[in-house]
Amino acid sequence: MPVDLPLGLALSVTALLMILALAAVTRRLLGVRLGVVRTFLAALLAFALAPPMLSPILDSFRGVGTGADPGIGPMWLLFLVVMCVVLIPMVILVLAEALVPPGSVPGPLEAFRSLRGRVRRGRRYSQITRIAIRHGLGPYLRGRGDRPEDRTATVRLATSLRQALDEGGVTFVKLGQVLSTRRDLLPPDFADELGRLQDQVAPAPWEQVEPVLAAELGGPVEEVFAAFDRVPLAAASIAQAYTARLHSGEDVVVKVQRPGIGTVVARDLDIVRRLAATLESRTRWGRSLGLRVLADGFAAAITEELDFRIEAANMAAVAASAGDGAVHPVTYPVPFTGLCTGRVLVMQRLSGRPVTAASPEQGPRLARDLLDCLLRQILVEGVFHADPHPGNLMMLDDGTLGLLDFGSVGRLDASVRAALQRFLFAMNRQDPLGVTDALLEVVPRPEEIDEPALERALGQFMARHLGPGMNSVQMFTDLFRIVSVHGLSVPPEVAAVFRALATLEGTLVRLSPGFDLIGEARAFADRYLAAQVAPGTVKEAVTQELTALLPTLRRLPRRVERIASAAEHGRLALSVRLLADERDRRYLTGLVHQVLLTVLGATAGLMAVLLLGVEGGPRVTSTTTLFQLIGYNLLVICAILVLRVLILVFRRPRDGGAA
Repeated sequence: MPVDLPLGLALSVTALLMILALAAVTRRLLGVRLGVVRTFLAALLAFALAPPMLSPILDSFRGVGTGADPGIGPMWLLFLVVMCVVLIPMVILVLAEALVPPGSVPGPLEAFRSLRGRVRRGRRYSQITRIAIRHGLGPYLRGRGDRPEDRTATVRLATSLRQALDEGGVTFVKLGQVLSTRRDLLPPDFADELGRLQDQVAPAPWEQVEPVLAAELGGPVEEVFAAFDRVPLAAASIAQAYTARLHSGEDVVVKVQRPGIGTVVARDLDIVRRLAATLESRTRWGRSLGLRVLADGFAAAITEELDFRIEAANMAAVAASAGDGAVHPVTYPVPFTGLCTGRVLVMQRLSGRPVTAASPEQGPRLARDLLDCLLRQILVEGVFHADPHPGNLMMLDDGTLGLLDFGSVGRLDASVRAALQRFLFAMNRQDPLGVTDALLEVVPRPEEIDEPALERALGQFMARHLGPGMNSVQMFTDLFRIVSVHGLSVPPEVAAVFRALATLEGTLVRLSPGFDLIGEARAFADRYLAAQVAPGTVKEAVTQELTALLPTLRRLPRRVERIASAAEHGRLALSVRLLADERDRRYLTGLVHQVLLTVLGATAGLMAVLLLGVEGGPRVTSTTTLFQLIGYNLLVICAILVLRVLILVFRRPRDGGAA
């Protein structure tokens, strides 16, 4: 026993070293980056399969080199056996690459986390399903619900949807709030019913909120504030607000994130995405609404809203870029950045009431001010409120607007703003060519696009929506459809503009039914265009352009003279560098490598077939000649080269080219 243990240990260590060497050689011959665990398992499996798979080959060569002069037969046989052993893990890895790509099967830790997440998500799915069935929405989730036949049935279904979203929790309440402004997507009865979610969220008890405040502010509430009203001023889906007074005397609003909301929202957003994908693939109404895109945009917006430091920075940025308050009577609260954290936001208190309480006489003026404010933010200032729904607005005591909740803010650079301005001006002139050119500056131009068809579609769009007395409710939906049909990809910052305008459209209709959005937008364009062509503005623009062009203009005469002189004396040459981009060179090199490997593999296979068919030659066994043995080795080399090409082919969609 004392002798067998060291011997067994030595054999185990030797086997392990052989497996590691086999894994390293296999990885080197394949020429791609493979996972260490995957390569080791392939080598281990090959080490176990090698004896039974190679025994027939060894039996066929039994007696090689047993004579007085063994010759080179044993060397070729040894080379053949080694190559066959190496070939086994290569075949395993190539098959695994084709059938089970890296990342498709999670590791043990990932599998455990995924299983735990699936269990939690399954419980939440079950809860949501029970809520939907309880409110009569089960058939609609399966895509089998009938369309309401009359208004009574429509109102009843809308009420059931609102109650289900309210019972579903914070994320679904927020989803209902967003959908309530999308009258371009939902019937009016649904939008009106979901609009009730804006102000009907039960507040969290103070016993749950106080620990959040103390943890975020670094001390008890009584020490941080001179006074604090523990009765919530308002309760929203993500946070609730309290009134307080600082020791310096300012009245403030303290916005506190609901306890544990981050985990709940992350879990529910995953479910919302999955439900949207399922409904879009299984239901006609889901495809018509584009639920997957809506869910992604909603998830991105609500994730950003969870960090109140982002909201404080957004609030400061919008306020800093705002114009004169007398011209744009919209007030933004000022944040107290020293007291703002990820879950607590302290800001100036604005005194007023909900904007939905505005009288019919005040509605048109407020809607006009809001439209002017947002268009100026988008087209002039470049920093805009991306979620202007009624819950984020209030009417101040002086009758002006207050804009709240800057959790979702968009930003545009100067070039995008200029393109959007040209788009608006061309729309104002109803110029299809100008609108097409401006739109192709706003979105990335695809390699192939039917510009005449796009121009005709935009012309029809303007005729449908910009004519006298036309309704603008479906305007942004139709514009999105045109962009999608013609294969135009909208950048995220421009998509935020379109979403903000679509949300604004629903808000304006709610503030002032029958509001002339097109006419007011044209009036804004006329005012801004007049400012652009004012003598002072034109002079300033010309001065700036000439200042930028002055260095080029100074060098231009000398450069023209040099070109003319070179052409006169026959020395004018044109230098063109092919494959100047490193990525192009890398791609071409990888392609050439694959072609060479394919040619070499085909050549080795062809030579192997020829050598295996040769009858003569020195014999290494009674049935095998040296030429045939060399042919077998070439056949294995051919297989190795072909496997190397195949794994590059299988990896191309993920790696973007050969290694």
